[in-house]
Amino acid sequence: MKAGVIAVQGDVAEHAEAVRRAAAAHGESAEVVEVRDSGIVPDCDVLLMPGGESTTISRLIHREGIAPEIREHVAAGKPVLATCAGLIVCSRDAKDDRVDALGVVDVSVDRNAFGRQKDSFEAKVPVEGLSEPFHAVFIRAPAIDEVGEGVETLATVDDRPVAVRDGPVVATSFHPELTEDSRIHDLAFFPGSEVEA
Repeated sequence: MKAGVIAVQGDVAEHAEAVRRAAAAHGESAEVVEVRDSGIVPDCDVLLMPGGESTTISRLIHREGIAPEIREHVAAGKPVLATCAGLIVCSRDAKDDRVDALGVVDVSVDRNAFGRQKDSFEAKVPVEGLSEPFHAVFIRAPAIDEVGEGVETLATVDDRPVAVRDGPVVATSFHPELTEDSRIHDLAFFPGSEVEA
């Protein structure tokens, strides 16, 4: 499995390790490539859109010609996992003119909905498709405030969606790569075959 991590900015190494761990748990190996230029995404089987700074990520993927390739990847039905800022960039509406959203997840997003850095928190969150709650790490986390028709809500906190699936894209407000638990990566890339935490 060739896994591309959008590496223009954000926590790239953690996602690379998490997807390798998820693949190994399913008896597969993952070749991880860092995507900083156009021409790499078309060769990837799966993509990861890490957290970071959504305005910066948005600007750079458009400038480098990566944005249309991500849209084509999703249109072809290939899996994507988008986390935190990645969710904002992938949304239909980031509610911020500085973010040129990709529109591959039919949601609108409230950036920093759970507060600033000092308001970061961790919580055990029940997730649709997982038998046990997921230990979720929220850092300057966005919340989804509007979910389009056909989008499945996978998890909520305080009645706000924090994980969704829209076709081949799984998007979360939290950072699954910051734990040893790769079940969110399983959900995105190996649906229907949960491995124990």
